[in-house]
Amino acid sequence: MKVKPLSDRVLIEPAKAEEVVGGIIIPDTAKEKPLKGIVKAVGQGTKDEQMVVKEGDMVLYGKYAGTEIEVDGQKLLMMRQSDILAIVEE
Repeated sequence: MKVKPLSDRVLIEPAKAEEVVGGIIIPDTAKEKPLKGIVKAVGQGTKDEQMVVKEGDMVLYGKYAGTEIEVDGQKLLMMRQSDILAIVEE
């Protein structure tokens, strides 16, 4: 299934949380929610807000930003562009 965000929304694949810390396996319930991810799709923007992020960008976002959705068994986040804090350039 293909998801195309509308307006100023962005679809993000969160980075994987660390599973092993110093040889100890961390259960899913104790893992910290990742605060960065890769942009998978972007909307067209609005007349007041031009889209700055593009597909493939690594971004940082707020801890409680976005709505979690599941597409083809993969957990993704849908959020407004304004919820994105920064684009990470490596």
